[in-house]
Amino acid sequence: MEQLTVLVTSDGKWVLPGSDDFLAALGDSEPDYDAVGFAVRNLGFIKYQILDRLVTEIELHPRNVALPALLAVEHQLEEPPTKLFRIKHLDSEWHSEISASPEHTVARLRELCAPPPVEPSSNERFSVEPQDPNALLRDADNPLRLLTQKWRASFGQFDPSVISFAIQHGLLARLMIAGMSPHDKDPVFRFIGAGFPWLESDYQDKAIGEKLESLPDKNYGAWLSGFYKSVGQSGEPRFDQVTAKMKLGQGQTLTYQTRYQRLLLPWRSATGETFISLSARKLDAATTPSAAGEASLKSDAKKSEKSS
Repeated sequence: MEQLTVLVTSDGKWVLPGSDDFLAALGDSEPDYDAVGFAVRNLGFIKYQILDRLVTEIELHPRNVALPALLAVEHQLEEPPTKLFRIKHLDSEWHSEISASPEHTVARLRELCAPPPVEPSSNERFSVEPQDPNALLRDADNPLRLLTQKWRASFGQFDPSVISFAIQHGLLARLMIAGMSPHDKDPVFRFIGAGFPWLESDYQDKAIGEKLESLPDKNYGAWLSGFYKSVGQSGEPRFDQVTAKMKLGQGQTLTYQTRYQRLLLPWRSATGETFISLSARKLDAATTPSAAGEASLKSDAKKSEKSS
């Protein structure tokens, strides 16, 4: 069967190759070159093909695609014509990937076409030193390596075995999971382990479904949220060394200073939501209070000595 080929213009209109509408959108009535390829590479058009009723192929240059074109293709995939979907996308070279799920195809298209994430900058209280995520695979002594292996073996697909794996290897306590829906890019808590001593004991339950900015230290929550967004949009893991001085609550004088390694991993879910897991490995053994907080802690210690 002959393949069907149509194109979506940058403003979301469907046109046939060589048609008057296509040539008008191209801005050239008599092209003597590969007009379709030019439009996809340079003008933000999306090429949409149905190949022998078996595969839907979507070809695009993500950097140039505008939102109306992307939404037009997403709408078309609401009633998919095939069971297999291939995305061909141009970076420095052409790449191809295939999926058996229209939901995953839509999510992947959004990832590819998302604007480059803006990385939060360091400040006087929070600083980050990016590390090589691949180095974890060579570090047999680092427990974060295990979750990296699990993520790779699962091809980034989240299912209940991820939690079971974390429990089995003692990683659950220092694990956080946030979700990013296709329609709201603000990460919200889906799981918080019990091994974060700067959080109140009941916070793990009451914060589920809340945005990361709801952390007791709002500035730290907003700063952390930026990294979650970056990983969720890029679809790439991130491995950092972090130094942070967090307030223990609104209006509190005490701070909790820590230095840790963190691994952020993006996961695809069956619902179309992107999960981002944070695994942390503490590098220093004790907290460091602020000047105001230190006096308070010493006072508490003296009271404890007297009472004993």
